[in-house]
Amino acid sequence: MRSLLFVPGDSEKKLTKGLGSGADVLIVDLEDSVALAAKETARRIAAEFLAEASRSDAQRFYVRVNDFTTGLTDDDLASVVAARPDGIMLPKAAGGGDVLRLATRLRVHEAEAGIDDGALRIIPLVTETAAGLLAAATYNADLPRLAGITWGAEDLSADLGARAARDETGRFTDVFRLARSMTLLTAASCQTDAIDTVFVDFRDMEALKAECIEAERDGFTGKMAIHPAQVPVINKAFTPSAEAVAEARAIADAFAQSGNPGVVGIGGKMYDRPHLRRAERLLARASGITLS
Repeated sequence: MRSLLFVPGDSEKKLTKGLGSGADVLIVDLEDSVALAAKETARRIAAEFLAEASRSDAQRFYVRVNDFTTGLTDDDLASVVAARPDGIMLPKAAGGGDVLRLATRLRVHEAEAGIDDGALRIIPLVTETAAGLLAAATYNADLPRLAGITWGAEDLSADLGARAARDETGRFTDVFRLARSMTLLTAASCQTDAIDTVFVDFRDMEALKAECIEAERDGFTGKMAIHPAQVPVINKAFTPSAEAVAEARAIADAFAQSGNPGVVGIGGKMYDRPHLRRAERLLARASGITLS
């Protein structure tokens, strides 16, 4: 999952356009981009879109439901699960308990719809509230259905009362850098993908590119998008280069051919087990295999 494109669930035109965006994941949004009065319409349009959309291994479909505090989550799930999305994005997750809570609900809906138990995966947004950020340590590798972990700055800024999430240079301020770092650490501890937050200025492709390069360097495997024009930039940044794949393959092969020792030498350089693990992760990404 390199690129995850948000599309308003109440816009048939934008949903159709999203199919041709090249995004690895379309996130059919029932939350922030849909007004309260339009929620039921969005559920209907989203369910029809999911049921009719042609599926391929190259694109997956997630639905961002409304968070548990709204009282709308169950109606969202009742409307869309039978249309067989690949997963659910859970906003404003308050901790690992919310993932378990959602997993329990999904199991019921899957059974009612004749869908295999555990088929729908979950991506929680773990930093959209102060309480959620402080509960990051409650996520673990044993949580069912976890397909990745991501974070959000806009809702967190509202919860904090911050006037802005970025400084005058465009970089996130300290508390939002903390949220970003906690997302990386939490995803690593859960052995799942870390997905970077959106870049809201969809006209500034150079700044988006720079942020993507930094995120990939630090360990994120993908990034969310709010506009189709952002997708090619994100896909390129999070696709391992041929040179990086060749280097990772050489490291993996050297360990395998040497009987998996603690350290190997390649071209006068020494590589140990952390290098092997990093190479394996990159090769998994390059082959389209997630770590979850």
